[in-house]
Amino acid sequence: MSRHDRDDQRVLEARGNDFLIGHEAIESELKAAFHGGKLAHGWLFTGPRGIGKATLAFRFARYILKHSQASDAESEIITAGDGLFGDMAQTSSPNEDAAVGEGLYVAADDRVFKRIAANGHADLMSIERPWKDDKQIQRKTTIAVADVYKIAPFMHLTSAEGGWRVAIIDAVDEMNTASANALLRILEEPPPRSLLLLVAHNPGRLLATIRSRCRKLPVNALQDSDISTLLDRYAPDVSADQKTVLCDLAQGSIGRALDLAGSGGLEVYEELHQLMNELPRLDVVKLHKLGDKLVRKDNEAVFRIACDLLQFTLSRVIKRSAAENTTQHVPDLITRLAGLATLDRWLAVWDNTNELITRCETANLDRKQVTLNIFQALAKAVTP
Repeated sequence: MSRHDRDDQRVLEARGNDFLIGHEAIESELKAAFHGGKLAHGWLFTGPRGIGKATLAFRFARYILKHSQASDAESEIITAGDGLFGDMAQTSSPNEDAAVGEGLYVAADDRVFKRIAANGHADLMSIERPWKDDKQIQRKTTIAVADVYKIAPFMHLTSAEGGWRVAIIDAVDEMNTASANALLRILEEPPPRSLLLLVAHNPGRLLATIRSRCRKLPVNALQDSDISTLLDRYAPDVSADQKTVLCDLAQGSIGRALDLAGSGGLEVYEELHQLMNELPRLDVVKLHKLGDKLVRKDNEAVFRIACDLLQFTLSRVIKRSAAENTTQHVPDLITRLAGLATLDRWLAVWDNTNELITRCETANLDRKQVTLNIFQALAKAVTP
């Protein structure tokens, strides 16, 4: 649920999470499609990381597998047009009474819920990036094509429980070209009563042919009130002041907020905030102290968070610098920095910062030196 992996799994995995807020309208849309006989074979859940897309996909899968057991009395859903989505035949459903209730909620003590949470439901397959090793600490960068190839034979099997066969890919934009082509072949000829639920953080990276063969479902970022509620649930030790900061930094992503709360992100943010608030003066002692912290081998995740916070802060400065008049609330630090340099200078700092971070990740540069270089570039940019 984060910009990176959420490999620490402080929060329940999506398959075992029965709590979702902020997406009630989408739940209603999905529920209406299911009970109205308008269920597309492919759904593409798009939106920023950490907002609940995977949780929503598993929630939908649970609901379908609980309420869609086939019988002789049940009508077959006939797909019109290209066989993927669009105007489907209106059919009555024997489960229409189940359409009344609380979204797609299935209780955690339900038999279907328990089996999916334990990865033991025969009619559900989930695909994600494999682990790098048996320690299951960090995932590989792409979804394996061999895993995508498993979907087609799974979909063509007869449902073990007389209902639908459901496959979830989280996230589909983390596939390589071979994996994408394998998925496309499945979408082109989907078997009856099969359902593909695709999670995408950056749908623009997908093949246009994949996007065109799915019903696109944009999932909006969460409201601050939702982030606050979720922080109360998953990070109850966070203070009121910290919660205010996290809601501002989260930008609608509870995954991002929890990363910051649980990985020392708030402490790093405070150190970055102090250093940037003193610009154009550089507090060398504080800067080296921060660099020493980020270079430690056990602090790789904290370094990623620091880079993310730097990029996020710079993006806000650039937006503020580009908009001379704005009614939107902007933190004092952002307003002050935006006034210290021209937009051209800030754009140059942005490019330089991104290049340094990328080179650090790809060429294994010294993390402390990268941090020092970034702040030296910041100080130079705001020096008259």
